[in-house]
Amino acid sequence: MGAHLPILPVVLPLVGAMLVPIVTLASRRAAWPLAVGAGLLATVAAGAGLVSVALHGTTRYAVGGWPPPWGIEVVLDPLSAFVAVTVAGVSTVGLLAAGPAAERLPRHAPAAFYALALIGLTGFLGMVVSGDLFNVFVFLEIASISSYALVASGGGPALPAAFRYLVLGTVGASFYLLGVGFLYALTGTLNMADLATRVAGQHASPLFVGGVAFVTVGLAIKMGLFPLHGWLPDAYTHAPAPVAVLLAPVGTKAAAYALARTLLYVLRPSDLPVATILAWTGAAAILVGGVLALRQTDARRLLAYSSVSQMGYIALGFGLATPAGLAGAYLHILNHALMKAALFLSVGAAALQGRGPAVHALGLGRGMPVAAACAVVAGLSMVGVPPFGGFFSKWYLLEGTVGAGEPVLAGVILAGSLLALGYMYRFTEEVWLGGSGASPTPAEDAPKGGHAAPGAGGTPGATPSAVAIGLVILAAVTLAAGLGNVALVGVLAPVTGLR
Repeated sequence: MGAHLPILPVVLPLVGAMLVPIVTLASRRAAWPLAVGAGLLATVAAGAGLVSVALHGTTRYAVGGWPPPWGIEVVLDPLSAFVAVTVAGVSTVGLLAAGPAAERLPRHAPAAFYALALIGLTGFLGMVVSGDLFNVFVFLEIASISSYALVASGGGPALPAAFRYLVLGTVGASFYLLGVGFLYALTGTLNMADLATRVAGQHASPLFVGGVAFVTVGLAIKMGLFPLHGWLPDAYTHAPAPVAVLLAPVGTKAAAYALARTLLYVLRPSDLPVATILAWTGAAAILVGGVLALRQTDARRLLAYSSVSQMGYIALGFGLATPAGLAGAYLHILNHALMKAALFLSVGAAALQGRGPAVHALGLGRGMPVAAACAVVAGLSMVGVPPFGGFFSKWYLLEGTVGAGEPVLAGVILAGSLLALGYMYRFTEEVWLGGSGASPTPAEDAPKGGHAAPGAGGTPGATPSAVAIGLVILAAVTLAAGLGNVALVGVLAPVTGLR
C-alpha cells in the first residue's frame, strides 16, 4: 500500500464515484455515507502522503510501471501534498454537509450529485499530484465537466450561468493545451521534471514565450483571476448551495496550484515580465473584487466577488516569488478554502430554513447560533484578524512585499483587508441579526415542480447536525491554521525557501 500512496488520493474518490450509482439502486440513503467515506479515505491518503513527504522527502510514482518521461508520473512533494490535503479535506466536509439538502432531491438525483462531486474531486486531486503537463489538462477537464454539470443542476438561472462557465472554461482549457503544445514542440517532452531541464536556455524562443503566455492565461481563467473572472460570479451565485460549498473553496485553488507549479518550478520565465503582471493583476483583483463585493445585496454574489478579491492575494504572492510571498500565497490557498467553505455553508444553512439569499434575510443568530458563530470565525479570518488563519497568510504576503521593496503592493493588501472588513461586517451582522420579523421564504432560484434545490426551501428549526458539524470543523481548522502557521510554513519550506 505504501508504494502506491501517491496515487491513492486520486483513485479512491474515482472508485467511490463508480460505486455510488450502483449502491443507490439498493439503498438511496447509502449514497451519502459512501461519498463521505470516499472523500474521507482520500483525505487520509493525502494526509499520509504529506507525512511521508515530511519524513522522507519527495515521492514519485510511475503509473502502470512505465518510467518517466515516457510514462505518466505522479509526484508528492511538500507543495502538492499540502494542496492535496486541503482539496480533499475541505471537499469531504462539503460532502458531509451536503447530506440534508441532497435528501430533498428527487429519487435518483442524489446519486448523480454525489457521483459528479466525487468525479470533480478526482479531477482536482489529479491536477495537484500529476507530474505531467498533459495529464494536468486531462484532470482539469474531468473536474471542469463535472463542475459544469453540478452548476447546471440548479436549473433556472443556473443554466445560463453554467453555459457561460462552460464557454469560458473551454477557452481557458484550450489556451492551456495550446501552450502545452508549444512547449512540447520546443522540448519534445511533457514530464515536468524533464521539461524543466530541457527548457533551460531556450527562453528566447517564440515557442517558449507563446507557451508561457497561453498556459498562464488559460490557468488564470480557470482560477477566476481578474479580469478573466467572468464565469465566476454567476456560477457561484446560482449553483445549488451544496455545489457552491464544494466548488468555490477548491476549484479555483487547484487551478492556482497548477499555475504556481508550472510557472515557478517548471518554466521559470525569469526573462519575461510574467511575475510582474501576476503581482499587479493580483493587486487589481484585490481592490476590484472587494469594491464589487461591497455593492452586493445577494449573499452568494457577495461571496463570489469576495473570491475574486481573495484570489488576488494568491496571484500577488506568486508574482512576488519571494520566500515570504510564496509562503503567504500557499497558506492563503488553505485559509481561503476553509473560510469560503464555511461562509457558503452558512448561506446554505439559511437556505435550508427557507431564508435568503438576500444578505438582510440570512438571520441565523436566533435559530442557528452555531452556524452564525462559525460564519463569524470565517469572516474574521477573511478580514485578517488574529489568531485566525487569514491573518497569517496576509502577514507573510506583507512581509514579502516589504522584502521586495513594493510599498504600493503592501498598501493594496491593507486596503483589501479594509474592504473585506466592510463587506464581512455587513454579512456577519445580518447573519446574527438579519431577517427579524420576516417569515422564512423559499430561495428565489428553487426549481419548479415541487422539488427543492439542494439547499433551498425548508422550514425553520435548528441547524441539521451534518451542517453544524461541517461548520464547526471548518471554523476549528481555521483557528488551528492560524495557531499552527509556523508548522505549516515549516512543511512548505522546501518549496518556498522560508525558514
